[in-house]
Amino acid sequence: MGTYRMYTDAPAKARWEAIDLAKTPDWLAGLDTTQIKFGSRPPGVIQDWHPAPQRQFVIILSGRLEIGFEDGSKKVFGPGDARLVEDTTGKGHTTIALGDEPCITATIGLKDQG
Repeated sequence: MGTYRMYTDAPAKARWEAIDLAKTPDWLAGLDTTQIKFGSRPPGVIQDWHPAPQRQFVIILSGRLEIGFEDGSKKVFGPGDARLVEDTTGKGHTTIALGDEPCITATIGLKDQG
């Protein structure tokens, strides 16, 4: 179980990094949100390249999700993992649920920072 951030770097490629909550005081203080949505992704069905539709947290409630990045790397996220998804520009990432059960997620939209 961990906390992560997905973002677009200077060459417009999606990347990820682990987040240390002790070094992220704004996350601990609270972030303004717009809505929460629950989803179910069937196993084995790949969602091809796509950027995130908005800044959002995606928390995996059950199942496992593999995210693919343009540099060829992949990261598997599981139950309890929370990702701040900010790769809203560029090619984005791929997504597939692994295993033999659906991946159930809670997606929390964030208000614009501007």
